[in-house]
Amino acid sequence: MTRTRPGELTLGKTIMTCADFQDRLPELFELKADLSADEHLRTCENCAALVRDLEYIAQQAKLLLPIHEPSPTVWDRISTAMRNEQGSQGGSSKPPVPPPAGR
Repeated sequence: MTRTRPGELTLGKTIMTCADFQDRLPELFELKADLSADEHLRTCENCAALVRDLEYIAQQAKLLLPIHEPSPTVWDRISTAMRNEQGSQGGSSKPPVPPPAGR
């Protein structure tokens, strides 16, 4: 492995640039790949710092709002309320329109 220019490493005849690595990042994160074994990260402090920052942001984002799926009862009540409201409006098939914000 030889460093040619900042952000480039040669692996035999293959050159891994920061741009190449960063293009792969979304897929690597989606696959939950073990990035600690990535050769480019071990040799490129800029990309290693980027990955650390992205991992931190993702970790903190999970803390912002707990993700809870509403129970089926909630959906049943919404459905019943919409049917009742449609029935009281003369059977209109249009869903209710919420009032403008701030009113």
